[in-house]
Amino acid sequence: VPAPAGLPPGAQTLALAADPGRHENGTSHLSIVDAAGNVVSMTTSVEGAFGSGVFVRGFLLNNQLTDFSFRPEIDGRPVINRVEPGKRPRSSMAPTIVYGPDDRPAIVAGSPGGSRIIGYVAQALTAMIDFDLDPQAAAELPHVLNRNGPTEIEAGTGAEALITGLGLLGDQTATAEMTSGLNLIRIRPDGTLQGGSDPRREGIAAGQ
Repeated sequence: VPAPAGLPPGAQTLALAADPGRHENGTSHLSIVDAAGNVVSMTTSVEGAFGSGVFVRGFLLNNQLTDFSFRPEIDGRPVINRVEPGKRPRSSMAPTIVYGPDDRPAIVAGSPGGSRIIGYVAQALTAMIDFDLDPQAAAELPHVLNRNGPTEIEAGTGAEALITGLGLLGDQTATAEMTSGLNLIRIRPDGTLQGGSDPRREGIAAGQ
C-alpha cells in the first residue's frame, strides 16, 4: 500500500537534538616515526581532568563514558548522543596516517581538542597536502572550522579578518579560543623527517 506523502506519525519526536558540547581537558596526541620506518599515530584520553580519579599501577583510569550527553532529551527530542544499551559514546578523536602514491606513510597527524579535533586535523592535512606547508607552519595556522553551526574563527588571530567577508556571503560566524595540540610529521620521499608541534599547548617536535 503506498504510504501517504508527508512526515510519518511520531517523526517530530524522533528528530534528534544536538548534543551540547563540553570543554575537553584530558586528551593528548603522539605522532611517532622510528628509525626502522614504523609509524604510530595515537590519540589518548582520560576524558576529564584526572579521569575517573582512580589511580591504578601508575596510571589514571579514564571516565570516557562521560562522552555521552548527560541530558537524554532537549525540548522533547532525544539527544543523539544519549546513553543507550550497547552504544559507544561519540568521539571526535582522529589519529591519522596518510599514505603517499607509493603506498608508504607520508604524513602522521593528530590532535587533542574535543569535538574540534576533526577540524584541526583536516585543516592541517589540507595545508600540508594541498599547499605544501611544512608541519610546523601547518600547526601554527589560525583555525577556521565548522561543527554544523556557525563558522568558528580562532579569536585573536589573523583569521578574524574573514568575518566581514563571510558575513556578506550570509555565513554566521563566532569567535572562540581554540586550544588545538597538533603533532605532525612529514616523511619525505628520501626518508628525511619534518616535524611540527602546536604552540598552543606544551608539545614539542623532537628527533634523534
